[in-house]
Amino acid sequence: MEVAEFAPGAALIAIRGDVTAACEQDLMAAHEEATDTGAKLVILDFSAMDYMNSGGIGMLVTLLVRGQRRQQRLAAIGLTEHYRQIFELTRLDEAIGLFDDAASAVAAA
Repeated sequence: MEVAEFAPGAALIAIRGDVTAACEQDLMAAHEEATDTGAKLVILDFSAMDYMNSGGIGMLVTLLVRGQRRQQRLAAIGLTEHYRQIFELTRLDEAIGLFDDAASAVAAA
């Protein structure tokens, strides 16, 4: 996972490969790095994600709670239609904004 400052107050975490419980340390470390940049908006870029299971969904809920404690908003970009539907079914889309690209996420924030 790579972290980059996308705009002032906004960091982007590029997620690659599989999102499962096995990558929890990597995701949490990336979130810490994004937080250290002063980000109030954390954009999760799923465009290079291969697979996500229920453990990965659970990790996103944990990340959401951590972000809320730090008064951060989370946004997601790059989700396939399949994973957009999963976000809707699990109601994650009510807490994590779904956007077509990072610029749209920043504009909505």
